[in-house]
Formats: sequence, structure tokens, C-alpha cells
Amino acid sequence: MAELLHRLGTFAARRAWTVIVAWAVILGIVVGGFLIGFKGLSSSFDIPGTASGDVIAKLQNELPDFSGASGTVVFRTADGSALTDAQKSEISALVASADDLPDVARVTDPFSAQQQLDDQRQQVVDGRQQLADARTQAEAGQQQLDAGAAQLDAGQQQLAAGRAQVEAAPLPNAQKQAQLDALDAQQAQLDQQRAALEQQRTQVTDGLAQIAAQETQLADGAELLTFADAVRLVSEDGSTAIVNVSFDKPRLELPEASKEAVVEHFTAEPLRGADVAFNTEISQGVPEILGVGEAIGVAIAAIVLIVVLGSLLAASFPIITALVGVAIGAMATLSFSGLVQMASVTPILGVMLGLTVGIDYALFILYRHRRQLLQGADVVESIGLANGTAGNAVVFAGTTVIVALLALNITGIPFLGLMGTAGAVSVLVAVLIAVSLIPALLGLAGTRILSKKARARAAAATDASAHSGRDTRPASVDVDEHPRRAARTGTVPVATVGRPVRPMSTLRAVVTMVVATAALLVIAVPALSMRLGLPDGGSEAEDSTAYRAFTWTEEAFGAGANAPLLVTASLPAGTTEGDVQGLQLDVARELFAQDDVAAVAPVAVSDDRTLAAFQVIPQEGPNAVSTEQLVRDLRALPPVNGDIDLGVAGAAAINIDISEGLADVLPIYLVVVVGLSFLIMVMVFRSLLVPLIATAGFVLSLFATYGAVTAVFQWGWLGGLLGVHNPGPILSFLPVILVGILFGLAMDYQLFLATGMREAWAHGAAPRLAVAQGFRAGRTVVTAAAIIMIAVFSGFIASDSVIIKSMGLGLALGVLFDAFIVRMLLVPAIMHVLGGSAWWLPRWLDRIVPNVDVEGAALERRHPMHSSSRDHPRKPRTVAGDGRQDAGDHRFRGGRR
Repeated sequence: MAELLHRLGTFAARRAWTVIVAWAVILGIVVGGFLIGFKGLSSSFDIPGTASGDVIAKLQNELPDFSGASGTVVFRTADGSALTDAQKSEISALVASADDLPDVARVTDPFSAQQQLDDQRQQVVDGRQQLADARTQAEAGQQQLDAGAAQLDAGQQQLAAGRAQVEAAPLPNAQKQAQLDALDAQQAQLDQQRAALEQQRTQVTDGLAQIAAQETQLADGAELLTFADAVRLVSEDGSTAIVNVSFDKPRLELPEASKEAVVEHFTAEPLRGADVAFNTEISQGVPEILGVGEAIGVAIAAIVLIVVLGSLLAASFPIITALVGVAIGAMATLSFSGLVQMASVTPILGVMLGLTVGIDYALFILYRHRRQLLQGADVVESIGLANGTAGNAVVFAGTTVIVALLALNITGIPFLGLMGTAGAVSVLVAVLIAVSLIPALLGLAGTRILSKKARARAAAATDASAHSGRDTRPASVDVDEHPRRAARTGTVPVATVGRPVRPMSTLRAVVTMVVATAALLVIAVPALSMRLGLPDGGSEAEDSTAYRAFTWTEEAFGAGANAPLLVTASLPAGTTEGDVQGLQLDVARELFAQDDVAAVAPVAVSDDRTLAAFQVIPQEGPNAVSTEQLVRDLRALPPVNGDIDLGVAGAAAINIDISEGLADVLPIYLVVVVGLSFLIMVMVFRSLLVPLIATAGFVLSLFATYGAVTAVFQWGWLGGLLGVHNPGPILSFLPVILVGILFGLAMDYQLFLATGMREAWAHGAAPRLAVAQGFRAGRTVVTAAAIIMIAVFSGFIASDSVIIKSMGLGLALGVLFDAFIVRMLLVPAIMHVLGGSAWWLPRWLDRIVPNVDVEGAALERRHPMHSSSRDHPRKPRTVAGDGRQDAGDHRFRGGRR
């Protein structure tokens, strides 16, 4: 790989315009693909196979009107007074005309809907009064019937006594019979009256039974309405109204244009005396990725480049190539948005990484080239050698980042895997640009990348080298030789520039170890209470429409109105229409009995009466602990009445499912990445302890980053300074993203510092001295690279999007902790304490582990640097340790000598 990159760098330096035009053509092709293939992004994302996803699938079959996306439009008077009739009429007119908007299924008029709710409550009151009056009337009739029955009983007794008296009287038969016949007639009349009375009694009894049934039905309906008392669309003071907008497409399939059409419709004509706002489901679009903060971050990076490279021209190259790489990577990814459903967060990671690694990777090669020029090297030869050495390290470092990002696909979460793939594409482009376009630009610039003073020093170095006949590069030991044998040869350690390098004291190393580890552990403490979630309207910028809609709704209707849950109930087979209300009441009672439930309202029943839907309003907002626990409690409920299974969906439940799914894959992904890190570093450093130290340091910096992010975004520390006005759960996919990115960046810093230590030790330096020499050799470029990354990542903290803000802060802190505390303090201190044992590798493992020459030492032996002077003949040089002489002519042709 090093030889291939050397040839590529040499070719690019000699054929600079060919390479530049090639990249311009690539950029043009990507722009064309973007213009053709870009079909928009979704502001929502989901995880397949979740409980809420199963509920939505059932709703699509049974109640399709409730399976689509939904959002709210909130109107509020500017002065807090009640909405006037004129304002209500204007809002109702907007609602009526919104049915024709694209993908809109229905729009609820808040005033008519609230009136219906109020009418229903009044009907219950009126019905109770009517039934009470009917019962009073029926009971009065019952009393009259009872009195009539008593009179009939008295008449019956008198008739019976008269019959007994006639029968006992000594009367002639004819007279007695006549009297008995008269009594029979009276009896018949009495029986007729009794029959009529019994008929009336039956009617009254039936009427009372009907009244009782109606009272029961009314009581059930009243109880259902009581559960829904907190459900309102117009606030009690009349100042705020909510328009519910339901779409006929799920939120993942809902085009951004459809939501924008809703916003345009309700804001086209300003409502005099009232304001309008839209919740996140409608207003949340594709966040602005690049803004003022990002520009400031790039400006800081430019300042660092100028300080390190000492030239405006040299400092401009990494910035230019990074921007080109970001454009190519982002547009190449977005070109496939018509074929693959992409969330709005998909390009964010690619842009962040494209900027940072694009600048850093270019810096590594440019810094090496500049150092060689200062030693008097020929421009083209220096470019080729820098590309084969530093470029080789860049390819290896970029590969580790790419592998870590592509490993996000093993999580099984589509949007996260796609996000990782997009980031990997941007890193790949950054690597390719660094090893091809940077050499081309350096070839065009020649020695102009050096300042005038630096060019004078380079010329002096060239003259001194030419007159002395020495090669401009220090003699090196054959590093193919096993390091343990090389250490015993007594060869001269790697030359260093500046003050003599001395190892740190052991006491200082121990103190550094303890303090650095303790500091990271303390910072990591908040991570123990880390909660995962997705941002709600309360997390948006305070001047955003989503934040206004969220706060207005909370103030007027309670916090739970921002977190409605949709609960489904599978009704038993054979349910009749008359059974529905009773079953709804049974389910509603069970739901309302749960802790932290503010309201329960039945909203629909399928035509075949197999599925009923309920709206459940929690007591608190979507990211509250109580709401999260409520979702779990509802899902844990046994079937109501033994045969009614419940399901929970809704935006809050979906967000909880996504967060739990991401939390479940985090340990698996962390194990994969840490294991991969260890294996790669064993090959690079041919040691067991160095990879173990590096991996442990990565884990420490990772959890310290988790702790710091939790303290800011969940606990609210420094919230005013960083724009976190409403602390809440940590962005659910942030921990997984941080693992992948920080792993790759940590390997970059470990590589550029520890390889210098290994090389110094392999050349015979004492183990502790080798640590100091390697640290001295790599600290400048690693410090500059880390500062650039922190500056660029920090620029994203200024974003209004809480997603971008949290990612920017997490990555900036992660780089800060890993580069400056772990790689530049903790790792050197531990390696100093370990001494030579740090490079221990079992013999059997040493035989099977491939030799990975990341630093390109073998390439340096094959292509030693030559003086740029053409006026002085070169003398043969003797390579230390073998007595061999190099040939006189060392000119490169096509990358070969």
C-alpha cells in the first residue's frame, strides 16, 4: 500500500492538472446525480419490529384513518383573551378548506368538536334530569296504582262479606239467587277493574325498567365522558384552540412537501389578534446543517492550520479539499434518496466527519511534506514520500473509521445503518482526496507552501547536505528486524530536533495516571443516570414554531396533551353493537385506573367490531419518566375481561420504542467495536499491552463523554451557555454514533503517537526514552488535528436543531477527552511505567500476526529523500548497519527509481 501511494503521490505531483480535472469531473457527475436523484428527506425515523409498529400495522388494516401521521396547529390570542367569533370563523374557514391539501385525510374544527363534547356533557345532564322526571312520574303512577289496588282490595273484602251474609241469610232461593247474581256482577266489575289496574302496573313496571336501563346506559356514557374530562380542543379560557390534522400516509412515508403545504395554508393569511404555531410532527423539517457556528469552527481550524503550517497557501489546501469532499460525499449520498428512504439526520454525520477528517487527513500529509522540504528534499520526491508514509497512515486511520461506521449496520436499525454508511462514504472521499488531490495541489504550489523564512532555511539545509554529501534523512535501522533484536543492537536512536528529549519521572507518570483516570471517572458519573429519548417540541429553539406550539399546548391543556397515546383493544369475536359501549367502559376503566393517566377517550370502533381505539392522555409530557413508565405499564396489563388484548402506539410510544431499541443494541455494538479496536492495534503495534491500554483509554473517554453529555442535556448544567433551555433525555442514537466515530478518531491519535514510540524503541532507544521521543515527534500534528476537530464539531453546537447540537457537543467533548487526556497524558504515562514490557508479544502470536508497516518505514528505505539541489554531485551513502551503498542516480520515474 505504501508503494502504491508513493506512486500515486508522485504521479499527482507531476500531473497535477490531470488529477484536479478528474476530481472536478467527479464533482460534476455527483452534482448531476444529486439534481436527478434527490427526492427529499424524511424528518421521522423508525425501528422495524417494535410494539408500536405492530399496533400501527393493525390499525392500517382495521382503522386506516388512525394509522397515518398526524400533527397539530395551535392558535392563541396575542393578549390571552378569548378568541372572538370573527377569529373562530376565520379558523373554521381555514379548517374547512384544508381538506383539499395533499395527503391530508381529515382536519378537525376545534370549535365544532369542542361544542360536540360540551353538548354531549350537557346531554348527560339533561338526560339525567329527564330520566329523573320520568322516574318521579312513574313512581307517582305506581303510588296511584297501589292506592287503586288497595281500594279494589277493600271492595273485594266488602263483596266477599256481602256474599257470605247473603248465603247465610234465611232467604227464599229466588231472592237469594237474585242477590248472589248482583254480587257476581259486582265481582265481574271488580275483576275487570283489577285487570285494568294490573295492566297499568305492568306498564309502569316496564317503564321503570326502561328508565333503569337508560339510567345505566347514561351512567356508562357519563362515566366515559368523566374519563375524558381533560380532553379539550379549546382551552377553558377560550384563548387557545388546537386543530388536529390527520394524514393518510404514515409519518415515514409522508413527503416534506405535504407538511409544508399545511404550514403554508394556515399562515398564508395572518389571523388578526392571534398567532399560530405547528408542532414538531408538522414543522420539523430537514435541519440546517451548515450555519454561522460551523463557519466559525472552520475559521478556527484555518487559524490552527496557519500557525502549524506557517503559510496561508498551505493552510488553505486542507480547507478547500475538505469542502470539496463534503460536497461530493453529501451529494453522492443524497442522490440515492429516491431509491432509499432517508431521514433528515442521514447527511449530518457525513458532513461533520467530512469536514473534520478531511482537514485532518490533509494536514497529516501536508505536515510531513513540509517537514521534508525544510530538510532540503526535492518537491516531487517529498510529495511521493509523504503520500507513502503519512498517506499510508491516513488510509489505515480512515479505514478504521469506515469499518466502525459500516459496523452500524449490524445493529439492524435501518436509519442508523444508513447514517453510518453515509458517514463512511464521506470519510472514504476524504481519504481519496487526501492521497490524490492534496499531492496535486502541493505539486502545483512547489515550495510556495513554505514562508520566505522557511524557504531560506530549506535552501540552507539543501546546500549543507549537498556540500557534505550526506543524505538529508537520518540513517535508519532495518526495522524489518524484530524489535527485540533491534533494541539489542545498540544502534543510534531516532534523531530528534530541538532540545534533548528526556523521559518523564516515574513519580510524574504515576501521578498523571491517577489524576487522568480519576478525572475521567468523575466526569463519567452522570452517565449512570443517562436516559435515552428523542427530542420533543420543548427541546427545540425557543423562537421556533415547534417550541411555541409545545409550550402553548402545555400551558392551556396540560403537559400530557403533547404526549397522547393511542391504545387499541381487540374486542371478542361476536361482539354486537349493543355490547360495544359496555366493553369500551371496561377497557376505559382499566386504562384510567393506571397511575399518571389524565384522561381516556374512546375514539373509534372498526366496522366489524373487532378493534376499538382509545386516546390516553398522560399526566406529563412525552419525555417524562412517568410517561415512559406508563407505556410499559399499559403494555404489561393482562387482557381486559380475560379476552381483550391491548396495544399502545402514538408518537410518545414510538419514540420510547426507538430509544429502547437503540439502548439494546449499544452493548453489542460497543463489544464489536472494542474487540475490533484491540485486534487492529495488535497487528499495528505488535504488542498486547499497548492495544489493551489504548482500548481501555477509549472506553474511559467514551464514558466520560457520555457523562458530560448527560450533565448538559439531561441535568441542564451549562444549559444557558450551550443553548439547552429544556433538559431532557439524551438523543437515543447519540451513544451508538459516539462509539463508532470516537473509536475511529481514537485510533487515529493512537496511531500517530504510538507508532513513533514503537519506531524509536525499534531503533534502539530505551523504552521510556522511546515514549518521550515518540510523543515529541507526534504531539504537534496530533494537537493541531484535535484542536481542528474540536473547533469544527463545536461549530455544530450553535445549531438550532437539538439533534445536531447534541452530536456536535458529544463529538467535540469526545475528541477533547480522548486526544488530550487519554492519548497525550494517560497512555504515555502508563507506557512509561510499563517500560519495555509494553511491547511484549508471545512468540507464537508474533509468528502469526501479519506485519503491518503503517508508518511506511520500508518505503523510506527504498526511497530515501534527496537534496533538491541539482548543482552538486551526490556521493554514495552508506546505510547504517549493513555497509551497502546506494547508487548515484536516485531520480524517480513513475514512482520507481
